[in-house]
Amino acid sequence: MDLRIEKTEKAIKNAFLELRSRKPLEKITVKELCRLACINKSTFYSHYDDLYVLSETLENETVASILESVYHGQEYSTQNLDLFTRELCLAFVSHLSLINVLFAGKPQSYLADKLEAEIKKTMYQKYPEYESSAEKKILLSYCIQGSYHAYINNQDVDAQVLLQVLENIIKVLQPLY
Repeated sequence: MDLRIEKTEKAIKNAFLELRSRKPLEKITVKELCRLACINKSTFYSHYDDLYVLSETLENETVASILESVYHGQEYSTQNLDLFTRELCLAFVSHLSLINVLFAGKPQSYLADKLEAEIKKTMYQKYPEYESSAEKKILLSYCIQGSYHAYINNQDVDAQVLLQVLENIIKVLQPLY
């Protein structure tokens, strides 16, 4: 990518995140974003159709980054979902400020649903038999949704304690499947 395009993209995204951290998406205008990013409106529109497309792009990049943090060369199956759950929670921790900014004002399950869809797609490509197994589908949903909501709703709990409890829960469930 051309360096100028890269710098413009970065300026747009940084300006958006700064504005989004202070107000809901619906209250942000292209004009104020452009002023903050030091670009013209035509430059913004050459990159994005509107602010909602920009927001969705950043959300998708965040989901991809979380997944990258989780997988980082690791192979997961239903045999080691305790490790998978640990890595998923650690990814939440490392992306928390971005999650809080980008997904503020959306239903709490919005990010978890996006993550679940992407993780299941990856798992089903590697293990096609999981897609036809109700038990494996449910276990994956439980690990993804459960760890996300447990983390988001218990941020006052020490992270190591939360990780250990989640790992123990998954270890107890694994023999069932």
